[in-house]
Amino acid sequence: MLPLRCPLLLLLLLLLPLSSRPQKFPTRDEELFQMQIRDKAFFHDSSVIPDGAEISSYLFRDTPKRYFFVVEEDNTPLAVTVTPCDAPLEWKLSVQELPEEASGEGSGEPEPLEQQKQQITNEEGTELFSYKGNDVEYFVSSSSPSGLYQLDLLSTEKDTHFKVYATTTPESDQPYPELPYDPRIDVTSLGRTTVTLAWKPSPTASLLKQPIQYCIVINKEHNFKSLCAVEAKLSSDDAFMMAPKPGLDFSPFDFAHFGFPSDNNSGKERSFLKSSSKFGRQTSSKPRVDLHKVCVGNKNIFTVSDLKPDTQYYFDMFAVNTNTNMSTAYVGTFARTKEEAKQKTVELKDGKVTDVFIKRKGAKFLRFAPVSSHQKVTFSVHSCLDAVQIQVRRDGKLLFSQNVEGVRQFQLRGKAKAKYLIRLKGSKKGASMLKILATTRPNKQSFPSLPEDTRIKAFDKLRTCSSVTVAWLGTQERNKFCIYKREVDDNYNEEQKKREQNQCLGPDTRKKSEKVLCKYFHSQNIQKAVTTETIRGLQPGKSYLLDVYVIGHGGHSVKYQSKLVKTRKFC
Repeated sequence: MLPLRCPLLLLLLLLLPLSSRPQKFPTRDEELFQMQIRDKAFFHDSSVIPDGAEISSYLFRDTPKRYFFVVEEDNTPLAVTVTPCDAPLEWKLSVQELPEEASGEGSGEPEPLEQQKQQITNEEGTELFSYKGNDVEYFVSSSSPSGLYQLDLLSTEKDTHFKVYATTTPESDQPYPELPYDPRIDVTSLGRTTVTLAWKPSPTASLLKQPIQYCIVINKEHNFKSLCAVEAKLSSDDAFMMAPKPGLDFSPFDFAHFGFPSDNNSGKERSFLKSSSKFGRQTSSKPRVDLHKVCVGNKNIFTVSDLKPDTQYYFDMFAVNTNTNMSTAYVGTFARTKEEAKQKTVELKDGKVTDVFIKRKGAKFLRFAPVSSHQKVTFSVHSCLDAVQIQVRRDGKLLFSQNVEGVRQFQLRGKAKAKYLIRLKGSKKGASMLKILATTRPNKQSFPSLPEDTRIKAFDKLRTCSSVTVAWLGTQERNKFCIYKREVDDNYNEEQKKREQNQCLGPDTRKKSEKVLCKYFHSQNIQKAVTTETIRGLQPGKSYLLDVYVIGHGGHSVKYQSKLVKTRKFC
């Protein structure tokens, strides 16, 4: 038998009368109980379990807790439900006879207080039921003896929340939704990113017409046995689990024992202290768990979407009585989403440029297997539109993973008989296009080198009614530069220009009339690798889009960022 603490003794003795007439604990037939049950703090401040109401409470690890209730008459129906939230519980239900206060034939004088206390603490109760685990467990009896019932609870793993419900009218109460004859969740459809679930309705909704809603819980770890466990997991991801304040779940004695201040805050609502509070008792931080709860009303079929391919998920269903906010768990299930469709791997040939198109959020796989021994391998990537991600593995080992905009080159140390797998992942904004070259010959460079800054600069002071002057950066390599112009409307904006920024479209896609000139240019001094050009023969007050192409030795071109210019209207 667990020791009874002094504050609980005093509370119990206050509730037990000293008259010869038996005192009743609050029941639903009394106005006083109706008032008290609306004031939840009444039951948090006591160790009395009310008849027909669920209470929530808290346990410190390795610190037992005891609750009491009285059954007044023999042959009374009784049901007790204990719901562990986020840790297994050990609990035991026992009963002992109520202490006799006075004999009917006696003097009518009540027994001394100390003698009553001895009767309660010294008498060993009869154990009715015990359980250890994290299931929602019940004690149900159609005929229970009268007496003082004690519920002892203990958590040996960690500090935890739990719920208790007791009633002497289980047939008429039914606060928990009833499960159908087949309480399983069926997986009716399975896709790469979706799973469709179906379940039979609760008789509480279909027959008793009580308001029931169904809540689905999805995660990758395990099934949950109660909605209380789900909510505890969700809250523990967002903050440290804290002990409730004194005056709600604990007496000042409990907190003094654990070093907490004993000021009474019973008038305030329950709250969790932040981890920075000096009074907070915190557990270690945990990584966020991928756990989602979706309530779908009274539907009996639901499709879960946005899942990951080839991933196992656990699905739980809870029927919630919206009047009582009490829930019952269906039998959970699990399912693995389908694999991504096998993609064809494109073979890269040494020294040959390959064009690649990737759908929005899609991916492509390429393979490069040099036929001869090699000292180095060079991968050149030209992203035509938005940035793409490139991953390169050699014989299964990841060598690098980077985002690429424009032209990038990666040089790796060679390895005999090595095979390279390249994964290209597209942009979230839209489809991606790129060119890729793999070679074991370091001098085989099909793409021209580019400066870090590929903008075209226009000189406003040199602007006339028929000409504009622009400049752009070059490199130390001698390359061919071609400049093109195109007249556009005055309302041409940056959004339209962005849509035309396909850097892979070369001069061969332009009209001959749009060509201004081509020239070769380079500088050994990178600081002086700047060239200027004046475009003449323009119309006054007109807007033009200018493009500069740099063409490499292999004939492949790269376009600089387009520049929108406008001639002066009056000169």
